[in-house]
Amino acid sequence: MTATTAPTRVPVRRQKSTRQHFFKSGLEDSPFKRFLIHLALILSCALAVYPVLRIVSVSLRPGDRLLSTSLAIIPPDATLQAYKTVLFDKAFPVWVWNSLAITTATAITGVILAATSAYAFSRWKFIGRGPGLVFLLTTQMLPAPMMMVPIYILAIKLGLTQTYRGLIIAYSITSVPFSIWILKGYYDTIPHELEEAALIDGVSRLSAFWRIILPLSTPALAIVFLFSFMAAWSDYLLARVMIASERPLWTWVLGVRDFQGQFQTQWGLFSAASVLVMIPAMALFLYSSKWLISGLTLGSVKG
Repeated sequence: MTATTAPTRVPVRRQKSTRQHFFKSGLEDSPFKRFLIHLALILSCALAVYPVLRIVSVSLRPGDRLLSTSLAIIPPDATLQAYKTVLFDKAFPVWVWNSLAITTATAITGVILAATSAYAFSRWKFIGRGPGLVFLLTTQMLPAPMMMVPIYILAIKLGLTQTYRGLIIAYSITSVPFSIWILKGYYDTIPHELEEAALIDGVSRLSAFWRIILPLSTPALAIVFLFSFMAAWSDYLLARVMIASERPLWTWVLGVRDFQGQFQTQWGLFSAASVLVMIPAMALFLYSSKWLISGLTLGSVKG
């Protein structure tokens, strides 16, 4: 007798629904989904770049065509006269230098204060630790104009008005609380065993913080530096209150505001100055992009 073998079943592949295939992420995205994603990114970039191109176009127009409704990026008879006037006939280089000095000092001061304070909140438990963190977060919920009144009163009491020191301290007060929260969360992800191993080898707590914690926190420190720098670089209200009467101390924000008069606005000079002040900020972002990217990709590869 011959034994009969059971027929083998061929597995039937079930086709995934169009809905599941469309929302599936990974390298197997459908061409239609990739097209929609790329289209959305292109439209977003166009919406972000177009206003900047319009400012460049206005800065290149001759004086008699500033109010033209033409959509051409490079206008007919384009000229660099506005840039020449801003750089050589106005105090624009002095304004930019003042802004760079103030914002750099603010960013460095903010990083030092936030790095040390966040380390204490992250590594030690003490009385008032929780309420202190909540209080720091609460200060960020107050509108900026409300903070100017007590800051200005303190500046008058301490004799810090119309000085760089007063403006730097005022900018640091507004940026440090949020920076502490950023660094505290980043320090919590660093294993305590690294510091304990260093302490066993005879390294002091301060040396372990300097040699281990800070190098590992470079992405977070870069983000905090950029946050403090940009907050001070583009501020107008606080600078207007603190150093408005001292024209030699003006930052670029106060100086560019001088191009707008009561009856006439110099749109060509206004646009040319706006284009020039973008250069330091863009250079800083491009230089620090490697730390920002490493901070975004940190932890994506295991092992």
